[in-house]
Order: sequence, then C-alpha cells, then structure tokens
Amino acid sequence: MALFTILRRFPTRNLSCNTILVAIDSKNLRSVSYIVATRKRCYAKPANDENFRNMTKAEWEERLTRQQFLVCREQCTEPPFSGQYNTHYDPGIYHCVCCGAELFSSKDKFNSGTGWPSFKAAFKSDKGQNVIERQDNSHGMLRIEVICRKCDSHLGHVFDDGPEPSGKRYCINSVALKFTLESQ
Repeated sequence: MALFTILRRFPTRNLSCNTILVAIDSKNLRSVSYIVATRKRCYAKPANDENFRNMTKAEWEERLTRQQFLVCREQCTEPPFSGQYNTHYDPGIYHCVCCGAELFSSKDKFNSGTGWPSFKAAFKSDKGQNVIERQDNSHGMLRIEVICRKCDSHLGHVFDDGPEPSGKRYCINSVALKFTLESQ
C-alpha cells in the first residue's frame, strides 16, 4: 500500500515543487521531490523603478517586439547563433532593451562559442551594477538567472565556466539588449 502526503508546496519561477512523503509500508518511509510545470507567471513584475513598476502586460506587449516580450517578460530564450550581438565586438555599452539601464561593457565581452553574447562581468557604474542574479529552477534545472535591476527583465543566465579572474560567463539573449557605440 502506498500513501502520498504533501508536506510542503512552494512556488518557483514557472514551476511548482512539491515534497511528498511516500510510505511504501510501515518500515520504509522516504521523502521524494518532484516538479510540476505550470505557467504561473506570464511576465516579470518590475521591482525598482516607478516608471516601470505599474506597467501592465499589455503595455509591455505594446512597447516591445514579440520576441523581446517573450524573452524579457516571459523568460524565454532566443535560438543560439540567431542574435544580432552574438558576434558584435564594437566598443560601447549594452543596455536593457526594456528600460535602458547600462548592463554590460564591450570590454568584458568574449566569444564563448555558445551562440549567445557572453560577458565575463556586469557593467559597474557609480551607482553599482544593474544586474541581479537569482536562482532559477525552471525546466527541471538549477541555474542562476540574470535580470535587470531597474525593470526586472529576464536577460539570460550566468554560469561558472567563464574566463579568469571571475570565472563567470554571463550568457545573455541579444533581444534583451540594445547597444550604444562608445563616442570617440
């Protein structure tokens, strides 16, 4: 006889994770975690800037292209080697396509061979950096998501297989970025 009892349930980004207690018999108890995919969150909720805090899903859809909306607000990923900034190495700054925040410098960009623009560090201004890293448990994987501090847009993910000294590789969707050429 098997008895299933849900001990706790907590939402994560686009997923629900449940821990259950499985009683096969009175002597064999064990805890099992499983993931159920759901669509709980259709767009990211802006966090810090008042101009973006009250924007609705419809306003974001109007402001962004369809692909930008899917990546930045619904946490999708563009296909590899399809983005305009994958092999772009002009000197300048990469900004958030949603709010214009400075995110990455071309000085920190490198060719990772993954098909997405890769950076070894986030851009730091006098006010600090405009990217936030947070845990992402979507698609049955444990990753670190990179989001814009100003508008909470999904940018991509960061991995620990980048060049020294940081060892980080910020793997960013091109459609989440807009580029400003460094003035001569």
